[in-house]
Amino acid sequence: MTRYSQTRKSLREEQLAPKKKLGQNFLVHKSTAEAVARCGHISKDDIIIEVGVGLGALTQPIAEQANHVFGLEVDSGLVRFHQEKNDLPENVTLLHQDILKANFEELQRLSKDRQLKIMANLPYSISNPFLFKLIEHREKMQWATIMLQKEVADRLTANPGTKQYGIPTVLLKSCATVESLMTLKPAEFHPRPKIDSVVVRIDFSPEAQCTDRVYNHSLFQKTVRASFSQRRKTLLNTLSSAGFFRATTEDDKKLEKQLTKDTLTDAGIEPNTRAEVLSLDQFIDLTQSISSQLENLSAH
Repeated sequence: MTRYSQTRKSLREEQLAPKKKLGQNFLVHKSTAEAVARCGHISKDDIIIEVGVGLGALTQPIAEQANHVFGLEVDSGLVRFHQEKNDLPENVTLLHQDILKANFEELQRLSKDRQLKIMANLPYSISNPFLFKLIEHREKMQWATIMLQKEVADRLTANPGTKQYGIPTVLLKSCATVESLMTLKPAEFHPRPKIDSVVVRIDFSPEAQCTDRVYNHSLFQKTVRASFSQRRKTLLNTLSSAGFFRATTEDDKKLEKQLTKDTLTDAGIEPNTRAEVLSLDQFIDLTQSISSQLENLSAH
C-alpha cells in the first residue's frame, strides 16, 4: 500500500474526511515532510509555532529538530484524533485554535517571549488573511516558513509591472524578505490540489529588511491598499476617491483631485501612473507626501 493510500485509509477509518471548507490537503510522503521541515533551518533551541497540525506529517520532523512545538489545529476531529492516539512527540503541545483568531502576544509568551518562528502547511482558503496577520504582527515575528499555492507564492515574489504584483507583495516587502525554496506537486497531498504548492520563507529579522526608512506604517498600508483598489485606473483617479483629504475639502471633489495631483507630483510620481509599476521606495515616497499634505492642511 502506498503512503497516499495509507493516508486515505487512516482518514476513512477515523471518519476524518478532509474538510473542503477548511482547505485541508494532507502531506502523504514522509520524505517530503522532512524536506519541508529542513527548509525552516530549525535549531535544537527553537520553539516553533506550527499552523495546521493535520495528521502530524510535518509535526514529526519539526519536533525532531526543535526544542518544542506548539501545534495549532482548528479541526476538532483532528484534535480528538491526536488526543486519543497520543501519537505526537513528547515535545509537542497541541492547541485547538484558529490562527486567524490567535492572540500573538500569547503565542510569543509560549515562545518564551522570543520572536515567533512559524511553520505551516497552510490551508489555501486562509492564505491572504494569514499573511496579513503576519504583517500586522511583524514586530513579533522572526520568520515564517509556509506552504502556499503557487499563484499566491508568485505574488509574494513578484516584481513591479507584473500582473502578480499587488498589495501583499508590497506590504511584505516593506517588512520582510521572501524566498521560494521548493515546489511540491499535487501528488504530494491528499486530497490532491489542482495546482502546485510552493514552500516560501518569509524573514522578518532586522537584517532581512528591504529598507531602513522611517515612515508611518499605518498610513503606508492604507496608501498601498487604496492604490491597488482599482488596478486599471490611474493613481490620480484611485487616490482621489480614497478619502485621504475629504475631512478638509468638505466633499469638494474637484479640490480633492487637485490635492491628490499635487501630492503625487511632490512624490515624483506622474498622476497617470498605475499602482502596479510603483516600487517599494515610491510607495514610501507617496506615503510621506500624503502625510505632509495632511499636515499642511491641518495647519491652515
